[in-house]
This record gives sequence, structure tokens and C-alpha cells, in this order.
Amino acid sequence: MVGHQANTRRKWLALLTTFLGITQVFAQGPSVGALKGELRIHDPSTIIHFQSKFFVFGTGLGIRSRFSADLIDWQAGPAVFRAPPNWSTNAIPGNHGFFWAPDVVQVRERYYLYYSVSTWGSRNSAIGLATAATSQTNLDWEDHGQVVRTTTQDQFNAIDPSALLDSSGRLWLAFGSYWSGIKLIELNPATGLRQATNSPVYSLAWNDSIEAACLVQHADYFYLFVNWGQCCRGTNSTYEIRMGRCPVATGPYLDRAGKDMLQRGGTLFLSSDGPRIGPGHAAILKDGQRYWFSYHYYDGNEHGISKLGILPLTWAADGWPAVRQNRSGSANQSNDSK
Repeated sequence: MVGHQANTRRKWLALLTTFLGITQVFAQGPSVGALKGELRIHDPSTIIHFQSKFFVFGTGLGIRSRFSADLIDWQAGPAVFRAPPNWSTNAIPGNHGFFWAPDVVQVRERYYLYYSVSTWGSRNSAIGLATAATSQTNLDWEDHGQVVRTTTQDQFNAIDPSALLDSSGRLWLAFGSYWSGIKLIELNPATGLRQATNSPVYSLAWNDSIEAACLVQHADYFYLFVNWGQCCRGTNSTYEIRMGRCPVATGPYLDRAGKDMLQRGGTLFLSSDGPRIGPGHAAILKDGQRYWFSYHYYDGNEHGISKLGILPLTWAADGWPAVRQNRSGSANQSNDSK
């Protein structure tokens, strides 16, 4: 009996130690360099918390997914689409279901997932919408066709969507690249589609090389993150993340020096650091009282493979965000603008 009690006590101590370890992981979140598992992803979406797991979506055949129970250990999930929606292959010849840069937002009891349908270097592009109910056991996506479309007659490009449901219940979609830069349209929260085909298109930011918008709201401001530079070149990629803010969603977005992002303004937020090369496709997750900044980078230690990165994010007294640390342990943020 004494031996049995001792064994029982050891088992309970082991369980308690495991529980405390798990609790500490959830309290601290992922530290720099702590992520493991299936981290290969490009153009990661905003991370969502669904049925006790975190999900992120990225560029790939049918839109690839990754999931994790703790934001640290990631596994490969199912593709959003088993076959490309018919409209996508009809509208954009040359695209065969390899969709780019998805983003996802929760609107009431549904997730709206937006994705890019295009071919390299073309303005013949569209952004599509798929939805899934938050009450499901699994994420089963239903496609709803295109939201916005551009052709060679347009001076902007319908790729790289970033969806935001603001605090007043209005739904926005930022998107765009190169050409005339980052644009914004308003969507109908009830459908996830555009309010009207002729509704206003707002211009938010421009630079010679710009894409990958991320629109978020915090306290009194809307914040716009964008990428400058070149992606998709492995260790030769020159991506860096820039930012500005505005009290209203439609702009103008000014950087910390007061320069308009339409005039090449943009405070440097995150750039290459050691083997973490070309950070891009910013997104912010609010989980309880904690904020996390997600992005992809090209791993210089693994031949430039694109991987998921997650950093703790804080908000300064003046309202500007900062990543708490990067791989070298210092805040990789400056107040300059080009």
C-alpha cells in the first residue's frame, strides 16, 4: 500500500509538472526561435483561434494551412480547396488553383477568407472569398466567387488582401501591389462581398516596390503595414516591413515622421536580421491580453526556405507598435522613412 501511494504521488507530481509547463508556455507564448514543426509557409494570413487550435493560411495549391495548439509546435493542415473554384480558372487563364496571400477575419459567426487569383507580374487578377462557420467541428470552406477584379486596363492590382472588421462594425479590404500601390474598398459585413461594384476605391500607400498590406485597428488609430522590396528570392530577398497610421480607415496614413505613405512614407518596422531574411506579410493576433506579430522570413540557415515567424508585440505610450525583440534580442524598429 505504501509503495502504491508513493507511485500515485509521483504520477500526480509528474502531471502537475506537465500542467505547469503547459501553463507557462501559454503564459509566455512563443519566444524568439522557439517555433518548431511544419513552419514552411509563404504569405501567412492573420492567425485565428478555432476550436482550441490556432490556424494560419498561406500561398499554395488550394491554399495551404498550418495549425498549432500553443503557437509554438505547428503541423500541416488540409488545403482550403480540393479543386479550384470554376470561376477562378475561367476568369484568370493560367492560374490553376495556386492561390496567393490569403487573409482571414471573423465576422459574427463566420470566418471570411480572402485569397488572390493571379499570375506572376500581371494585373489580370482577382480576390476571391470563401467562408466557414465558427460552429463547425472542422473548417469546411464554401466559395462565394470574386470580390474585386482588375485587368490590364486598371492602374492597380487585385492581390494580397487584408481584411479588417473595425470597432464600429464596418468591414474593409486593403489590397494591391506595385502599379499605383495599396488600395482600400469597403465590404458588406453580411456577405463579405463589395458594397457595390462602383463603390469608392481609396489609395493608401505607394512606393516603387510595395505590396502585402496589413490593416489593423488599435485604440484610436488604424495601422497600415506594407512590404517594400523584393520577395520570393530566398536569401536574396529584400523584403522589409514599413508602417503608418491614421485615425480613419481611408487615410491619409502617416509614418512616425509625419510623412504620407502615398508619398513614399513608411516607418521601418522589421527588416532582415541574421539568418531571418526578408520579413514580410505582417499580421497581428490578439489572444486574451497578449499581442503577437506574425510574418514570414527566408531562413538563411536552410537555403532560404520561407518560414513562419511569431514575435511578441507591444504598444508604446504614444500608440505605436513594436516587436519586443527579434532574433538578436533588440527591437528592430526605427523612426526613419525614405
